[in-house]
This record gives sequence, C-alpha cells and structure tokens, in this order.
Amino acid sequence: MKLKLLFASIICSLVPFILVTSAFAEGETLNTGDTAWMIVATALVMVMTPAGLALFYAGMSRYKNLLNTFAMTFVAYCIASVIWMIWGYTLAFGPDNAGLIGGLENLFLSGITVNSLSGTIPTYVFILFQMTFAGITVALVLGSIVGRMKFSSWIVFTILWITFIYCPIAHWVWGGGWMSKMGALDFAGGNVVHINAGVAGLVLAIVVGKRVGYGKEAMFPSSVALTALGAALLWFGWFGFNAGSQLAADGIAGSAFLVTNTSAATGALSWMFAEWFYEKKPTLLGLASGAIAGLVSITPAAGFVDLQAALIIGLVAGAFGFFSVAVLKQKLGYDDSLDAFGVHGMCGMWGCLATGLFANPAITKGASGLFYGNPKQLWIQIVSMAATIVFTAIGTLAVIYVTRFVTGGLRVEKDDEISGLDNAIHGERAFETTMSGV
Repeated sequence: MKLKLLFASIICSLVPFILVTSAFAEGETLNTGDTAWMIVATALVMVMTPAGLALFYAGMSRYKNLLNTFAMTFVAYCIASVIWMIWGYTLAFGPDNAGLIGGLENLFLSGITVNSLSGTIPTYVFILFQMTFAGITVALVLGSIVGRMKFSSWIVFTILWITFIYCPIAHWVWGGGWMSKMGALDFAGGNVVHINAGVAGLVLAIVVGKRVGYGKEAMFPSSVALTALGAALLWFGWFGFNAGSQLAADGIAGSAFLVTNTSAATGALSWMFAEWFYEKKPTLLGLASGAIAGLVSITPAAGFVDLQAALIIGLVAGAFGFFSVAVLKQKLGYDDSLDAFGVHGMCGMWGCLATGLFANPAITKGASGLFYGNPKQLWIQIVSMAATIVFTAIGTLAVIYVTRFVTGGLRVEKDDEISGLDNAIHGERAFETTMSGV
C-alpha cells in the first residue's frame, strides 16, 4: 500500500512538468522572471497614454479644449485596445505575407492559448505589450490637430489609421516583414511609433488647416504644471517602453533602461540651454519638451547603444527638437498644435539615423553602426526611414479622405472652435471659473 502511495505521489509531482513540456514545443520554456518583468513593463506603457500623454497634451492645449484633448487621447487608447485583439495583432504579427502584412490566422486571437509562448513569455502578455504601442502611437498624432477636429472624425480616423498604417509598419519592422529582413534596427519604435506618428500628424494638420486666430492671437497653454506632470509620467512609463522591448529581464534590458534615462535628462538640459540662449528664459515647458525629445531619440537605439552614445543622442535631440519647434515650424508656416511632428517626427528621424551611427556590437551582438565599422547599417536606416515617411504620408492622406467621406468633414464648426470643444462637444468644463488668455 505504501509503495502504491509513493508511486502515485511521484506521478502527481511529474504531471506539471509533463504538461509544461508538452505545451511548449521546440525548446521554448516559460521564464517567470521575464514574464513578471513584461507584465510590469506593459502596465508602465499603458500608463503613458491615458495618463501621461493625456496630461502632457491637455496641459499644452487651451483651457477650453482641455477635456476634449483628454477625451480624444482616452478614446484612442480604448479603440486601439479593441482593434488589436480582433484584427490588429494578426495583421502586425501574424504569418508573413510577402514581407508586407501578417495573415489573418490569429483573427480574434484564434489559435493562441494560455500555454502559447512568444520567446520566454506568454503570448498573451506579448500581445498586450504590443497593443499599448499601437494605442500610444495613434494618440501621438492627436497633438497636431488639438482644438479643431471633430470627435466623430477622430474616432473613424483612429480605426482606419491603426488598421492600414500602423499595423503594416509594425509588421515590416517587428513582425518579420521586409525591413526586418533587410536588417533595419528599431529597438522600440523609431520608425513604427515616432516617425510614423509625427509624419501622420503633419499631414493631418496641413489638411485640417490652421486654428482660428493662429499667428494673430496668443494661445496660452491651460496648465504647464499638468504638462510637466504628464512628461514625468511619460518618462516613467518609457522605462517599460524601451527596456521592455527586450522582452526579457536581462542585461540588454538594463542597458536600455540606463541609456533611456540618460538621453531624457540630457535632452531636457540641451533644450533648456538652447531656449535660454535664444529666448533668454529657461522654461518648465522647455525642460519637459526636451525630456520627451531625448526619450523619442533614444527609442530606436535603446538596446543597441552605450552610455557615451546616449549622451550624444540626448544632447543633439534637445537642440534639434527646439530648432524644429521654434524655427522650422515658423519658417514653413504649418500649424502643428502641440508639435507632434517637431518632437516625435524630427527627433524620431534623428534617433533612427543615430542608431545607424552608434549601434555597438558589445551591447547587442550583430548590431554594428558606422562608427563600429559597418557603414551599410546607416544606409539601411536611411532606406527604412524614407520608406516609413513616404508610406505614412501617402497612406495617412488616403485615410483622411476616407474619414472625411464617412463623417462629412474633419473640422468642427467655427463657432464651436471659438467657444471651446469641452462644452460644444462634451458638455463639460475643466474649470469652474472663467479664465483669461483662451
């Protein structure tokens, strides 16, 4: 009897091992440390959109549009969350079709179970992590047209843009598409997130047109304090954004964490000193904007560069971002409300090129830039960047015209724009007292 009990206990103890081994084929094994880190990283990136970015953008918008800015950011994240689970994930990460788009095999996450693995983490965790990237990317576009686009048009635009612009580029870079096969380096979203969103924002801003009174009247931000708080939350969440993109709790993730913080701090200081020199005052808004510029620029390079490169990348990003916002926008005359193109588009381009310059094989084996004896990598980065710009510009223009056809127009009524979209669209007010400088 005792022998039978001993035998039964041994069999029972082996059952979990047998189940795990049979579920994770081809040598893939669940790593609980990696899984725990990726769940945390996913939560960090989630905080970036409906909290960090919403505060960052809302604080820069005029007080009469503060809640509308919040609502459009919030709804973009909600839409992305649903789209990604139904068809977005399979288009971006499904089986490759000619290097252009993923197949529909994983529609509604079909074929994926609780035992499915992506590397050493559950596929469900990987899916959710990637969903947060789709959510923040389309929300970044919003910064270009705050205060003048219809809420209904924004909803339609978000659905179409994620489907036809974001998903293909995500597949090209991260889903086994042609950019990946070419050898383009984009650790956490230089092409996929920042250049993509920045260029889309520029196109959308030009088509929608300038705000009423732009260039003729002062348009003060509602709360620089909110913007600074939003920047701090974005900075905090960016650790999950960049370090999480390693998909493992290892040395490369630690290095990405380190260079992310360094570039953000250097970018903030660089922007501040550039502004102090040209405008004679160091502003809190400049510090916050410089930190974001540094974060944007390090994003594609985070898993490939060392500390010295991060210092240079951040230093250039702050000055370049300030120049793009304070000089380039004024010269070209477009109305990018919250500088989505100037910060994300332009600094994303710098980050993409910097990856081709500074990628260090001592950080990630096989990733070598120009300064490490591989000039070809810089050319690959240029090609990938140019392809993203062209595809996003043309594709976004098509999405805009379809949106206009479906909704009957993109822009709010002039009277609503003047009075403010918080009350006109949502019937709400951010503040109970009347404020000057609208």
